[in-house]
Amino acid sequence: MDRALLAHLPVVLAVHRRGGFAAAANDLGMSPSAVSHAVQAVEASLGQPLFARTTRSVRLTEAGSAFIASIGPALAEIADAADRLGAAQGRITGTLRLNAPRTAMPIVVTPLLADMARRHPELTVEVTCDDGLADIVAQGFDAGIRLGHTVAQDMVAVRLTPPFHSIMVASPGYLAARGTPQALRDLDGHNCIGYRFVTSGAVYDWDLRDGGQSVAKSVTGSVRVTDALHAKELALAGVGIAYLFEPLARAELGAGALRQVLARSAFEEPGLFLYFPRRASQAPKLRAFIELARERLSAAAAPASPPSP
Repeated sequence: MDRALLAHLPVVLAVHRRGGFAAAANDLGMSPSAVSHAVQAVEASLGQPLFARTTRSVRLTEAGSAFIASIGPALAEIADAADRLGAAQGRITGTLRLNAPRTAMPIVVTPLLADMARRHPELTVEVTCDDGLADIVAQGFDAGIRLGHTVAQDMVAVRLTPPFHSIMVASPGYLAARGTPQALRDLDGHNCIGYRFVTSGAVYDWDLRDGGQSVAKSVTGSVRVTDALHAKELALAGVGIAYLFEPLARAELGAGALRQVLARSAFEEPGLFLYFPRRASQAPKLRAFIELARERLSAAAAPASPPSP
């Protein structure tokens, strides 16, 4: 390949990662026409199109998918080599791209980003909030964050949080008006805030415990959402009973704005994990993130110091 075309390969990768020319141009600080020209130059050199373009979408062709699968890891290795040189001088630089569900943001991602900004100010962490199960390698992410049981077995997984429970909560006002359920069957008479999966479109049955057994409880109500943070807002507004990760509702439970119901039916989740392909595990920017995550996890697990006399 003409050496002049090597400079265009990150542009091709950016168009794929961002799903369009304008978004890629914005990321790269280029004009959309310059991005288009770079892609066309690579396509002309290869003799076939990499992207199928319509007025509404840009997607990889079969040849494009194969090409991206080859150049993606190679370009990542080059970037990591440059980052390692900087790390040897005590500098963590570059861009760390993460894919995470919105619910992970307040639980673990936001505090970690605050720590990263203080410790490694030359590093940019770019987070894409995505409640689907993204292919982080194909989409150009360095790592993803998910519940432990959803992480593919061929990925390296690093624990970010202790296990926690999925619980049911409602506002004091709602419970005063509608009563407090005493058994799972009582949920049938309550307004339950439901979920629909973004990717599959399926309605989610709540994972609960009933007499020591795991059950999937179908619920009904006047509202259904795709985001647990919206469900919490609706519960706070007195709409009905929400099903949430306990850390998302911890502050509101402590303040009395929400109350847990049917506590014995709470379902234990494995916790949130950072995951990434093994080849990425030595990248300085990812190692720095893992180091901070482990520090926070250790601090959370450490027993509280006794009060001073």
